[in-house]
Amino acid sequence: MNRALKLGLLFTAAAVVGHVGLVLAVPGRLMDKVMDRASQDGAMINQFEFGARTTKDSRRVVRPSPDLAYSTCVYDLSKGPVQIAAAPTPNGGYVSISVFDANTDNIALFDTSQQPQGISFVLARKGQQVPAGAKVVISPSDRGMVLDRRLAANDAQFAAADQARRADRCAPVG
Repeated sequence: MNRALKLGLLFTAAAVVGHVGLVLAVPGRLMDKVMDRASQDGAMINQFEFGARTTKDSRRVVRPSPDLAYSTCVYDLSKGPVQIAAAPTPNGGYVSISVFDANTDNIALFDTSQQPQGISFVLARKGQQVPAGAKVVISPSDRGMVLDRRLAANDAQFAAADQARRADRCAPVG
């Protein structure tokens, strides 16, 4: 084999290994940073944090929509399952709940078009004891994040969404 071919193969192998390493490592590292920030460096675990009204200057969420009220809950299932509940917004305002694992994968999505009476489920790891009859979402990781988005296109809708989301629950089952 000539030298140029060997160098070409070595470069290709290094590029493949580097690419696979980045694809496997970066999402988890990014999610760790997001969860640390959203949980105030671990001070708010298994409880919702309610974001302020979004403006053109808001940047906690990449390109946040000014028509939505955001709430986040960083969850930790290492000590057991967590109950997630989101009350509906008055007057039929749209609510969606997305669940992300520690690798940034979206593992569940619920909204009030499917569940107009409110959204409720237990988030657990495989094998954890959950209440009988509960809707269950199995997380592949102990940690992750729940994102609550509510339609809030104007100040009055934001006030209604903000009041409704204060009843949201993200807490250990028990």
